[in-house]
Order: sequence, then structure tokens, then C-alpha cells
Amino acid sequence: MEYRQLGSSDLRVSEIALGSWLTYGGGVERQQAEACVAKAFEVGINFIDTANVYAGGAAETFLGESLAGRPRDSYVLATKLYFPMPNGDHGLSRAQVFKQIDDSLARLRTDHVDLYQCHRYDRDTPLEETMEALTEVVRQGKARYIGFSEWPAERIQAALDLPGVEKFVSSQPQYSALSRGPEQEVIPLCAANGISQIVFSPLAQGVLTGKYPPGQPPPAGTRWSTESMNLFMNQYDDAVLTRVQRLRPIADGLGITMGQLALAWVLREPNVAAAIVGASRPQQVADNAAASGIELDAETLAGIDEALAAS
Repeated sequence: MEYRQLGSSDLRVSEIALGSWLTYGGGVERQQAEACVAKAFEVGINFIDTANVYAGGAAETFLGESLAGRPRDSYVLATKLYFPMPNGDHGLSRAQVFKQIDDSLARLRTDHVDLYQCHRYDRDTPLEETMEALTEVVRQGKARYIGFSEWPAERIQAALDLPGVEKFVSSQPQYSALSRGPEQEVIPLCAANGISQIVFSPLAQGVLTGKYPPGQPPPAGTRWSTESMNLFMNQYDDAVLTRVQRLRPIADGLGITMGQLALAWVLREPNVAAAIVGASRPQQVADNAAASGIELDAETLAGIDEALAAS
């Protein structure tokens, strides 16, 4: 496993991070989830990402229990706030920032998180209020650094322009060979301001692994075939699945899996510090981790672009 610096922070994070959306505390059976966490540490993953809203708090609770026996300095722990919790709490107001960090720390069984992220931008709360509250959380020692997810470029810049507040060190966008939007504005802005990307859905929820052949029902036991985990899968129609299959010869030629090819594609971008992967089986964790360190040459990158281009 190789490691990268997270923005302007002093955190060194594994290129592959273990995520917990739709999986731990919910869609994946407890024993399997624990095995995935154990495998992550075994293969050198030190970066764990979650959110208060995942499984209504159950993902954080699961991770708190699973990580309790490990030295706190052996992993980098990130969580988020914004989306509505089961009790109706939501947003990035000063009161919510203070309440949600304490609730998350209690579930995670720790006195601090390494990275506290705004899960989305809150247009109902003044940016100054949010940033000042996050700054207090850092100065209280409850979070070491702050980040955001899926913020528009103009809001990122507005936060950077505020005086006397903590600066973001991370951005968490959806980014993959099938979803390249951040390249236009977000990545250049972040790269110029000490903010790294920790990207979610780098495998397009498993689509880029090639396990969903066009014109066929999704295989049993996969995310697409599991009702509790197949949110947003219908965006990938047969045309997309057909283009994805064109990547198979490229991966085969390199002696790697399609999933490893997709992860290596994301990690080719210098501003990406880590790719967050979800896993329901330990072998998936190991397979994904093996993508760390794979370098793709210009010819391979051009071939990927050609394969995925709409015909």
C-alpha cells in the first residue's frame, strides 16, 4: 500500500480508503463487515471514512465497536454531517455542528476524528456561521482537520476567502472514469489551495468492475441486486454497461482486474489522495488495495478514454 499527503494537513492516508455507505451497520452482515475492517488493516489501509447519516448512525456505531481495540494513531478516521438524521437533525448550523460532532464521537468511541466533513453545502445557514463553528471544533481538539463533499467551486472559494477560520484540507467528490465533473473546476481550485480529493464511487458503485453485463439481470449478491444497497444504480443503462465491457481487454493486457484499472485511473490524478471503496467481502478489500501503486501510461489512458466514449 502506498500513502499520500492529505492536502495541507500532516495526515498520510492510504491510497485506498475503506468507506461505509450502504454497507456497514446496514447492508452487510456483521461478521462479514468485521472481516472487511480486519482485512483493510491487514493490507495497509489506514483511512476509514463514514458519516453520521450512514444507516442512521449505525455505521459509526459499528466502526466504533470494530476499531475500539486498535491504537488510535494506527488509523485516520473521517466522518461527516449535514443530511437529516432519524430524529430530524440536519444542516450545518452552529448548533448542529456542535451537537453532531459530539454524537459522532460517542458512536465512534473516540475523543476526536482526524477529518470532519460537511457532507453537502447548507444554503440555509450562513457560510460564516458554519466555518466559525467548525473552527471551534478543531480548536477544541474534537477534529484535527476539516473537509467538504460535493461543494460547488464558488462556495469552496468563498470559504477560502474567510479570514480567521480553519481552512479545508479535503474535498470528497464523486469521481470516476464515468464521472469526471470535478476535473473542470473543483480539482484545479483545490490543487491551488492545499486541498486534496478523497473520491467516492471510483468504481461507479461496482459498474467499472465489469460485473454487470449489458442485457442481463445483475448477479445475485451484488449491490445492484440488493434492495438495501442499489440506490442510484439505474443511472447505468445498457449503453454504459456496453462501453465498460470495452475496458476488459485493457485490464487483461495489464494483468489486472477491471476494478484495479478503474482505481488506478482515479489515482493517476495527483490531486487525489485516496479512493474510497465499499466492500461487502474481505476479498474485495484485498483486490481493491492491490490497485495502489499501479501506474498507467499515456497509451493506456488514451485507450480508456476511447473505450468509454459514446459511439
